[in-house]
Amino acid sequence: QVQLVESGGGLVQAGGSLRLSCAASRSIFSINAMGWYRQAPGKQRELVASIISGASTNYADSVKGRFTISRDNAKNTMYLEMNSLKPEDTAVYYCNALFRDSSYWGQGTQVTVSS
Repeated sequence: QVQLVESGGGLVQAGGSLRLSCAASRSIFSINAMGWYRQAPGKQRELVASIISGASTNYADSVKGRFTISRDNAKNTMYLEMNSLKPEDTAVYYCNALFRDSSYWGQGTQVTVSS
């Protein structure tokens, strides 16, 4: 089993930056796939970025060139560096891990971007 805890959300002005962290309760070395999702009010949860086998990354078109996903196996932590934030990035951000055929979610962290 894996517990995930997100942190780093907050209120930022448009054009600003935030760094989200997702701390895992166990070594993430053996977790093949991890990702960040977000859900805005009234919308479905969507994939923002994913990292596979610690190296292969994938981004939603809406965040390409602005967001960077990474993971630090030594710290059992995944990150999402968010730059040039826009009001439409406002959402609750969730981290996800796929481990032994099960999907695990964190509780989410609110990101609000003011115009």
